[in-house]
Amino acid sequence: MATNYRRVIVKLSGEALSGPEKFGIHQPTIDRFAHDLIAAHKLDVALGVVVGGGNVLRGAQISEDGLSRPTADAMGMLATVMNALVLEAAIERAGVSARTMSALAMPQVCETYERQRALRHLDDGRIIVFAGGTGNPYFTTDTTAVLRAAEMGCNAVLKATDVDGVYTADPKQDPKATRYDRLSHQEALEKNLKIMDATAFALARENRMPIIVFSIREQGAIEAVLRGRGHFTVVG
Repeated sequence: MATNYRRVIVKLSGEALSGPEKFGIHQPTIDRFAHDLIAAHKLDVALGVVVGGGNVLRGAQISEDGLSRPTADAMGMLATVMNALVLEAAIERAGVSARTMSALAMPQVCETYERQRALRHLDDGRIIVFAGGTGNPYFTTDTTAVLRAAEMGCNAVLKATDVDGVYTADPKQDPKATRYDRLSHQEALEKNLKIMDATAFALARENRMPIIVFSIREQGAIEAVLRGRGHFTVVG
């Protein structure tokens, strides 16, 4: 079955990159993610990826120890650049051209994000790994994912998690929790479902951007979502 999605943003948490470890980078896991992205790319889907930095550090957490929030968030944004470079290298090794574009300017390391250049990369068939968050403190990488999706004219944001969709309750704690197949933005807001942070969700709703929540734990999950297979929840 072909996919109706022509351009999407995949949101990967930093924690996902640590695989079975509690911290850091787990190369076999990153290599699997790269192959999953390439399988989706072969469907003739233009792909951008937004990566978090929680496997290295979380700015909001270290700011609680006395460091100013803007400084802590800047450190978190640097962590996302490190993750992006590792993922870019894995995609390139697997045979597809990729580019890291950072909202923080560091030209000796990677390209600086610029919308028109990013659109040209997508048109040329490259996978873009967006790093550096929005380039501003106080905004999460969830917000970055929705923002870049809107800027790139994407059909959806694919939010990779460790569960296969949005549930009525935490399925790890409540065995009676059931998964939603589809929700509107308004329903998700009224039910106070923790899909993304409030800013990201408000931006998605304003732009009528669908958010597809799925589990990244299974190989081929991204391609399966794009083909409409497997378990996931569509919000929007």
